[in-house]
Amino acid sequence: MKEHATEVARLAAQKADHFGESEKAHLAGLLHDLGKYGDLFQRRLEGKESGLDHWSAGAHIVLFEYKSIETALAIQGHHIGLQSGDPKSIKEMKLENLAVKHPLELRLTETDTNLLKRRLKSDIGALPQPGQVVPKKNSAAEMLDTRMLFSALVDADFLDTERTMNQGKVKFVPRPPAPALQAERALERLENRLSELSTDESIPPKTRELRRTLADVCAEAACNPARIFTLTAPTGSGKTLSMLRFALTRAAQDPKVRRIVVVLPFLTILDQTVGIYQTLFGEFGEHYILEHHSLAGIRGEEKVDDAVKQSDREKRLLTENWDAPVVITTSVQLLESLHANRPGACRKLHNLAGSIILFDEVQTLPAHLAVPTLKTLARLASEKYHCTVLFSTATQPAFDQLDERVRQGEPKTSSWQPQEIVVQQAELFSRARRVDTVWQTQTALPWPELIAGLEEQKQALCIVNLKRHAYALTQEAQQQNLEGIYHLSTALCPQHRRDLLAQIVADLDAGRPCRVFATQCVEAGVDLDFPTVYRAMAPLDAIAQAAGRCNRHDSRPQKGTLTVFVPEEEKYPGKAYQQAAQLTKSLLVEHGHLDLDDPETYRAFYQNLYAVANTTDPELEGFIKTQNYAEFARRYRLIETNAVNVVVPYNAEAKALMQEARDLGITGDWMRRVRGYTVSHFPDRGGPPPYLEPLFFRFQYGNRSEVPDWFLCGEERLYDLLLGFMPEEGGGQGAYFA
Repeated sequence: MKEHATEVARLAAQKADHFGESEKAHLAGLLHDLGKYGDLFQRRLEGKESGLDHWSAGAHIVLFEYKSIETALAIQGHHIGLQSGDPKSIKEMKLENLAVKHPLELRLTETDTNLLKRRLKSDIGALPQPGQVVPKKNSAAEMLDTRMLFSALVDADFLDTERTMNQGKVKFVPRPPAPALQAERALERLENRLSELSTDESIPPKTRELRRTLADVCAEAACNPARIFTLTAPTGSGKTLSMLRFALTRAAQDPKVRRIVVVLPFLTILDQTVGIYQTLFGEFGEHYILEHHSLAGIRGEEKVDDAVKQSDREKRLLTENWDAPVVITTSVQLLESLHANRPGACRKLHNLAGSIILFDEVQTLPAHLAVPTLKTLARLASEKYHCTVLFSTATQPAFDQLDERVRQGEPKTSSWQPQEIVVQQAELFSRARRVDTVWQTQTALPWPELIAGLEEQKQALCIVNLKRHAYALTQEAQQQNLEGIYHLSTALCPQHRRDLLAQIVADLDAGRPCRVFATQCVEAGVDLDFPTVYRAMAPLDAIAQAAGRCNRHDSRPQKGTLTVFVPEEEKYPGKAYQQAAQLTKSLLVEHGHLDLDDPETYRAFYQNLYAVANTTDPELEGFIKTQNYAEFARRYRLIETNAVNVVVPYNAEAKALMQEARDLGITGDWMRRVRGYTVSHFPDRGGPPPYLEPLFFRFQYGNRSEVPDWFLCGEERLYDLLLGFMPEEGGGQGAYFA
């Protein structure tokens, strides 16, 4: 206990020092396991007791003697997650109340706090004296402050426990030391690459000049002392490398910058971003770049040599707390962690202090989460955490219009008034024009007529809003004997989609017939370049993303053509999506034409959208006022879904993984390896259908007994190699077409 308490206190203080809370973190570390000094806990170590609470004693002392609610919540939550800071919940943290009725039906290891403190002091000496109590205001900023302190404590606790558990083991994986950012060296490497690209004759001169301009303005903006930025630039203008130049230039000037975090909305664009970064910084060491997402591809222990095992284990350790100079992750991973309450999800948050956080394709943030998300990010961008936040997209949301709502109830320093990096936006977008838009929206376009138009186009992409529309068009194209037919949707597992995208790119480059029928999964950053794109009526930002797949590299003799049409069945995937699509139609009727190459078009769209859409969830606002961390985490979801995970028999590797699960059960390692062969499925309320085999997660100490969320699809007929997972129709190409 002496060793653990002092080491956790030291580590927690070290981690929290980056945001000025080392004293609170040190106190939390000393007292987080105070109840282990109780006699009952000694019996627990002998296997004679169970169901004990060893954390509430420390939380009680910190709350009622040190008057620090956030530190008490951190201690209380280091096993059970952050709970609630409302007055009723605070009152329930008293030991005398917990001794009578414990919410988790546990017993306290000891109720005499003086006894526990005497035993602790006999080990470590005097405890810190209570400091000045700073009045707190219930706000999103206060919730982030508590999560960051909590993060420092739980990471320190995990690390010291890991060290202790590994003592004496012959074989264990030591946690690799975190590499340094080496901003100046990394910037030099990037500048060399930009210089190479500026003379690459395979890139059209117009595109090279456009990308050079954007990279230069990003380098200049790095000197701006602001902490919140927007980068509004057209598709194909080189935003990925320009954002990186901004970040590295800024980091090279500021020794407090510790890491760069790249945040992407979709896994479909994450692979190509990782590839760009690996090409640039591969020589910096294998742990310089850390991927953290569901398809990171960390391999298991079967059929790999010891060096690969060691590398993958080290990567897995680093994903726990993001102790790497460059982190590439998803919006879901970062934003849901920033609003989480569980130790595992929050553990990495303290390492965001001193980060430059680059958000790409920010238009994907759901409107109802806009205000609470901006509140949290505004706090992260304060001087306390020394972060810089950059929002990048070709279709920049007018989030600054929400500034009044963001500031409501928050500290005076919390605001959302970003600095735009590209001052001459209109000129930059005008230089990037490479697509003519045809608005064919007066009457609905029947599928046969649409397919007839595609017969005249050797290569074309058609994006619709629903999977069943993509299925119907694929069947119609088959009936008309079109060549080069592809289908892309979330009915295909991720590995299947990756394989098809590679085939499609090869067909496009070779000039072979290629007609792709897809849902929105091909939008926002997917590197496809078609001469002709058809897009079903949608929100304006989705239409613009479709345009980004048309003449993407501006290497064709003529401009590309984007045709926006109204499908014969005008249905949308959700009310918010429908509302935004209807607004697009209204603006089109009002103006007669919408210029997709004018940033003001999108600003007007978002201003109108925020006037009618719900930009904050009333329940989330209520949880901020009551400081209810557990309920806030439950409610804050970028992707609201009741789906289960279904492993599909796409190829031999997928089938082998399915058999492994049947033979051995499933583990966290198996889940990581199988993600590429998994689709989301929405079972009926009556329960999972009989064609799915339920799987239970195997913990270290037995199996979970509740309803599983992992299933196997053992029937190959249910996974069609053209259309994907189609259980409702029993597989085959006739699904959804009756």
